Amino acid sequence: MNKSAPDMTVSDRRADILARIDAATKGRANDGGVTLVAVSKVQPDARIRAMLETGQTVFGENRVQEAQSRWGETFTAQRARLKLHLIGPLQTNKAGDAVSFFDVIETLDREKLARFIAKAAQAAGRCPQLFIQVNTGEEPQKAGVMPADLDAFVKAAQQTYDLPVAGLMCIPPADEAPSPHFIMLSQMAARNGLTGLSMGMSADFKTACALGATHVRVGSALFGDRAPA
Repeated sequence: MNKSAPDMTVSDRRADILARIDAATKGRANDGGVTLVAVSKVQPDARIRAMLETGQTVFGENRVQEAQSRWGETFTAQRARLKLHLIGPLQTNKAGDAVSFFDVIETLDREKLARFIAKAAQAAGRCPQLFIQVNTGEEPQKAGVMPADLDAFVKAAQQTYDLPVAGLMCIPPADEAPSPHFIMLSQMAARNGLTGLSMGMSADFKTACALGATHVRVGSALFGDRAPA
């Protein structure tokens, strides 16, 4: 791109990111491609509308209520052609709403939540695809299953609660190189027979793509920095 970052349109940014994803994944074996999840949380309607006009169909939201307002009201006419991912923490009292509204929930992180999702899915007659969030950095302030507990948790989610676990998700510590965390996530997924790897955000999605990501969650690099309120 010849334009400077502040001058780039949403369409420019998306084209640039897709080109970088393509470059980072060249030569990957058995590659099913990378899904770009446009992180639309807190973005103004004008940017969301511009992104929709590019043909982007996969979006990520942090909060159930915000997603319901945006995609169930403001952009409700677009909802049928979209795939919505919940990428933020999910409280058990919102499990029913999340199961009914989202296509993918990426933040399954504890057995109580698995139980609530299973109950909600049975009531709704449908269940989103699920990614288990792994706390690869074992950070006390961060959600996610601890690496040592992951295998047992996958087994419980699949066998005890009969949940459709598609893969794993992680958010590496901000002050550490992401590569070891992405490699760890890939290894944990492989030994549990899972193919989905949601890893990589605006600052490190190219690294994640090179290390096997199937989904990258990109916000500011795609939409631009959020304007101050």
